[in-house]
Amino acid sequence: MSVAPETFVTGEFKRVIDDRFRITLPTELAEPISDANGDVIVAKERHGCLSLWKAADWQQRIDDGVGLIRQKITTGRMEQRYGDVQRLGRLLSTRSRIVRLANRSRLVVPEGFREFLDVPPNGEVMLIGAAICVEIWNPQAWLELLRQEMPAFGPLFKELSS
Repeated sequence: MSVAPETFVTGEFKRVIDDRFRITLPTELAEPISDANGDVIVAKERHGCLSLWKAADWQQRIDDGVGLIRQKITTGRMEQRYGDVQRLGRLLSTRSRIVRLANRSRLVVPEGFREFLDVPPNGEVMLIGAAICVEIWNPQAWLELLRQEMPAFGPLFKELSS
């Protein structure tokens, strides 16, 4: 059974990713998504964006979804969709990784995720509180997304809050 995340994180911060691919998160973003050891899940979202999740929240979501898919496979309901199941497995295999925040706030972006984020060393990134996770954006991808989605803010807020 899926459990709703306890966090609701908002905020926008500009940071620099250093020559070792480290990013220092502000406390208000790091605390809600890290556990007592500083562990978080880093996940590939869309080209130019990585997300950071509280490990327990992320694992629950994945376990719930994978459990349902396994049930469907076991009961023969996925026989015609094995190609889709394989595609999902490939994406699931490369999508996320557990990382530990040094000093509870400094993230080292893992190899394989650096290329996906597409920000060079000493380049800027945008850190965005996305309610249930924190996102790290390539600034150009972030501005493009804002241009597309900001006009829909009012209707979306009204729909979700009614």
